[in-house]
Amino acid sequence: MARILKYTLEEFQDTDIDTIIANIDEPEVSKVRVEPGHTNTETIKGAPTEDNVPGEGKIFFDIRFSAYSKDELIKILINIEAQKSTNTSKLGYHLDNRIIYYLGRMISAQKEVEFAKSDYDNLKPVRSIWICMDAGDNEDSINRIRFVQDTVFGKDIEFSNINKVQGSIIRLRSNENVAESKNSLIAMLEELLKSEPVDIKKHRLSENFGLKMSIDTERRLGEMCNLSQVLIDQGEEKGRAKGREEGRKEGRKEGKLEGREEGREEGKVVARFEDGMNIETIAHKSQLSVERVKAILKEEGLIS
Repeated sequence: MARILKYTLEEFQDTDIDTIIANIDEPEVSKVRVEPGHTNTETIKGAPTEDNVPGEGKIFFDIRFSAYSKDELIKILINIEAQKSTNTSKLGYHLDNRIIYYLGRMISAQKEVEFAKSDYDNLKPVRSIWICMDAGDNEDSINRIRFVQDTVFGKDIEFSNINKVQGSIIRLRSNENVAESKNSLIAMLEELLKSEPVDIKKHRLSENFGLKMSIDTERRLGEMCNLSQVLIDQGEEKGRAKGREEGRKEGRKEGKLEGREEGREEGKVVARFEDGMNIETIAHKSQLSVERVKAILKEEGLIS
């Protein structure tokens, strides 16, 4: 995670890896919910907790932790997205909208935790870093989302705190046999997420990227969004892709069309649930049975 911070965030680009590691709090992995009333589990003594929103879906931050840069505490959220790509038609929504929502929750959840009443100058910066594994062979990239100041009329006013909110999208390539990325962070993450035996990955990460494989490092690697499940999801997707290819060879185009339609259906269900819509309403709007909606949400890990 220290390398992700160093090569993604401006606050850490001039800081050595060991110093970053020493200034990262213990991560919370898939434990903290995003919706109101669940994000800020600790409150300032004597202050009321944030109100919950009835009927809102359960959404969890994959990995959430705090890191210190110089004298300022920076709240950082890391999300590893392997199943849900950046493709809008597959997701059923625009990824940047979801990033904005998560950033908004990280900001609002600081009320009565990082500051009380109107003491807004104690608001801590938040960073949301999303790792997606859907890029083509030449599409590996790191993009940043942040506020930009424009003067519409008159004299400029300098707003020194508009950098409080930033999101980053790291796109890894889905082809494991592609040439090594020219970006060192992307190259390391692609190696880390390959569907290979752990011992082989450890050796390559140590040999090629200088990653020290201590017991603590191995534990932290295991925490990165349940990588075993990510690889399982990849395997299932590859199996579906192979089946579609065989179907094309046999002239069964309806199988491909059915697969596309199923992807859109699942994406819409997930998006509506994450927007706070209850299951019955989702079923009605999607023209699906309640049982089918529940099955989709269970597959996505959104309900138990």
